[in-house]
Amino acid sequence: MHDHDPNCLFCRIIKGEIPSRKVYEDDEVFAFHDIHPGAPIHFLMVPKKHIPSMAQVQADDAALLGRMMVLAPRLAAEQGCNPYPDGGFRLVVNTGTEGGQEVHHLHIHVMGGPRPWLKG
Repeated sequence: MHDHDPNCLFCRIIKGEIPSRKVYEDDEVFAFHDIHPGAPIHFLMVPKKHIPSMAQVQADDAALLGRMMVLAPRLAAEQGCNPYPDGGFRLVVNTGTEGGQEVHHLHIHVMGGPRPWLKG
């Protein structure tokens, strides 16, 4: 795997070549609003390292994925998700074409807000 794929939509968003509504950024993670939200609050968390999908995750990616899991609740709250247990959010990772993955760069959908949602 490469740190960046010049043909990848999300790599181009991370580099600022394609505009996005940024939620968060650090050295390893970039988060931005989904352009076709399926919930009142819907953003994507992506590693800056180009990993095509969960199917390509390696043992040395464990710390990065762990950081993303720890970061998700904080960003969900900052974006307006109501607190647990009555509020909450959903994390979704689609893997491969049959798993519903449309962009082949690992990403976590963070979705929340009052139900019912359009999808999810």
